[in-house]
Amino acid sequence: MGWAHRLAVLVLVMTLLPVASVAAQDQPGQEVQAPDAPAQGEGQEEEAPPGPGPVEARFAADLDIATDLLPPDLGATDQTVYVAATGHSVGGWMLDYWRANGSTAMYGAPISEPFLANGYYSQAFERGVFQFYPELLWTELPAMGMMPLGYTALDARVGTTRSDGRRAGGGGDRRAGAWLPQDPTSAGVATAYATGLVSQTTGHTVTGSFWDWYRANEGAHYLGAPLSEPLVERGQTVQYFERGLLLDGDDGTRLAPLPGELIARGAMAVDTTPVDQGDMPDYDESALVTAYNPAPTGADGEGRRWLEVDVARQVIRAYQGQTVVMEAYVSTGLKPNETETGRFHVRIKRASEDMSGFTDSTGEVVSNEDEADDPNDVSYEVADVPNVLYFNQEAEALHGAYWHNNFGNRMSHGCVNLPLDVAAFLFEWAPLGTEVWVHDVNAVPTPEPVPTGG
Repeated sequence: MGWAHRLAVLVLVMTLLPVASVAAQDQPGQEVQAPDAPAQGEGQEEEAPPGPGPVEARFAADLDIATDLLPPDLGATDQTVYVAATGHSVGGWMLDYWRANGSTAMYGAPISEPFLANGYYSQAFERGVFQFYPELLWTELPAMGMMPLGYTALDARVGTTRSDGRRAGGGGDRRAGAWLPQDPTSAGVATAYATGLVSQTTGHTVTGSFWDWYRANEGAHYLGAPLSEPLVERGQTVQYFERGLLLDGDDGTRLAPLPGELIARGAMAVDTTPVDQGDMPDYDESALVTAYNPAPTGADGEGRRWLEVDVARQVIRAYQGQTVVMEAYVSTGLKPNETETGRFHVRIKRASEDMSGFTDSTGEVVSNEDEADDPNDVSYEVADVPNVLYFNQEAEALHGAYWHNNFGNRMSHGCVNLPLDVAAFLFEWAPLGTEVWVHDVNAVPTPEPVPTGG
């Protein structure tokens, strides 16, 4: 049995961290739980994970960082590319999560090389700072998040506050109006409960176009709780969050650039000096996705990548933003091993994997280990399964299936069987961190589709 397949089972013993679930951001009125730093998960792994990925390993000595704080080798790209517009490189896990979340269209280009910030492996981009959180590695949440710069960015834009409550540079009380928690009995809060979000943590709401962006781009995880209501600043409507700032203008809702003064000094003090390109290739999506799209829709999208597995229709759809770029038939789990529904993320990738386990007298998979707990259990083994993308803690994966051609019908022990050409395409197209939404309208209420955003 492959290491990734074994470890995917072991994480079942891990306790989920007390932060907002990805699914929660689709439900109006839900609370946001986004602490300044991720809480530590409980439980222990029975096997040590692999060492750092090949890209990350070369930063260990330069950053004086322990290897267990670096992203492990779970199948992120081994490539490093150069973005000429800013003169910086991005590779490995950072490249994967940047691509999964919309790359330059969403977070802008890299403006630094990887660095150590508050004990976390980090890299700054034009609109945010990605950080690897080891605490989140064995949970359903993305293991990369955004540095909590909201309060710092707020001070950089509106100034610090004097003891009398006024801004140090003059002006009114920053706690007034948009900065004050909302009255729970107000009409605005009632509207937010019905059509948006009310944070019990900060007392602020998220509605309208900001709510659309928040829902569409995993705002509960990447932005955290709102720190203000929308307000007009420098001629634009903005809203502050724990981990970033949203702008709403003629070109839509988007993340705001990091303030220059925040980058140059203070909590970050990021070195933005351009680096030589050397032999690094230019960033080019066509060079990263060389497999052809076997089931194109004819449309091109922009924004974050995500996958929808429609169990009722036995179909997978690949999206960029709100645009479907590929649609194909699949085979999900047969009873009693139905594919788990929910919102997950591509968390481990393997080009090839041997899969094995045991089923009981009912046909239910009872073990993915090498030995059965019951001598009456029946073993199964499939060798050299191609293009494997594990997405949940039940050891379920998207992968190619060479042993049948009955796609459009349930066939598996719980994994999502893909035609070989579809698997080859998705293996390159969907980096670590790509959201995977599995739903079955015939089994449970289906969350409404993710709206246009970003």
